[in-house]
Amino acid sequence: MGLKFAKMHGLGNDFMVVDAISQSFAPDAQTVRRLADRHFGVGFDQLLLVEKPTREDVLFRYRIFNADGSEVQNCGNGARCFARFVYDRGLTDQREIPVETAAGKLVLYIEDDGWVRVNMGQPRFAPHALPFDVPTEQARYDLEVLGQTVEIGAVSLGNPHAMLRVSSVNDAPVEQLGPAIESHPQFPERVNVGFAEVVDRQHVKLRVYERGAGETLACGTGATAAMVMLRRWGLVDDEVTVSLPGGDLRIRWSGDPQEPVWMSGPAEWVFTGELCDAN
Repeated sequence: MGLKFAKMHGLGNDFMVVDAISQSFAPDAQTVRRLADRHFGVGFDQLLLVEKPTREDVLFRYRIFNADGSEVQNCGNGARCFARFVYDRGLTDQREIPVETAAGKLVLYIEDDGWVRVNMGQPRFAPHALPFDVPTEQARYDLEVLGQTVEIGAVSLGNPHAMLRVSSVNDAPVEQLGPAIESHPQFPERVNVGFAEVVDRQHVKLRVYERGAGETLACGTGATAAMVMLRRWGLVDDEVTVSLPGGDLRIRWSGDPQEPVWMSGPAEWVFTGELCDAN
C-alpha cells in the first residue's frame, strides 16, 4: 500500500499533508525535496505531518518541513490546514485543537464560518529568540545588505521574521533583498523576510520571502509578524486585514507583549492521493 496524503492550501500557500499516525512516514530531507518538486513530485511549499503527541496536554504533534527539506518551527497557513485536515478526516471531533510544535504548544479553533483561528502565541522580540546577532533589542534595526542600509523590525513567532516597510509591495525588491536578508550572516539560522505596505491603520499589503521556500502566495506567520511590528511602531490598530498575493488574513493583537496574537483565515482542500513509492 502506498502513502496516502492530501494536498491543501491556505491562500495559495500549498501543502502536502500526511497522517503519520495511521501510517508510517518519517521522511529525510532528500525525500522531502523530491516530493516538493512541482514537475516530478507532488509539489508544495511545505510538508505537514500529523503525528502522535509526546505530551499530555495536546491532541497531536504538528511538524513542518520546507520544500528544501529543512524542518521549521511554525507555519500559520499550515496550522489552519492542519486543523481542517484532522477535523474533516475525523481524527478529532473537537473544534478547539491543541497541538505540539517545535516552538511549543499551539491552539487551533475551527470557527462557524469554516475559517480557522490560530492562537499564534506571544511575540518574542529578544534577538536571541530568532536568533539575530545584534548587541541589544531595539524596535528598529539598521541592516547592511547588498551595499545599502535597510531598516527592519525583527520578531519571533515560533520562527524568525524580519520586516521592511515599503511604499508599494508591487515595486518592492523582493527578488533581490529577500534572499540576501534570508541568508544574512546576522541571522545564523536564516530568516523569513516580509515587505509591508501600510494602506491605512486597518489594512496592510504584504509580500513574504520565506526561509527555505522563496516567495510564496501567503505566509501566516509572516502576516502576523508584519502586523506585530507595525503595531509596535504605532502604525496600525489592534485588528488589521493583511492582504497577501493569495488573499486576506485577519490579525488581532492588543500591543501588549504578554498577550497572544490571533490569526484567522481560510483553509482549502485541493485533492487527495496515494503515492506508490514515497521513499
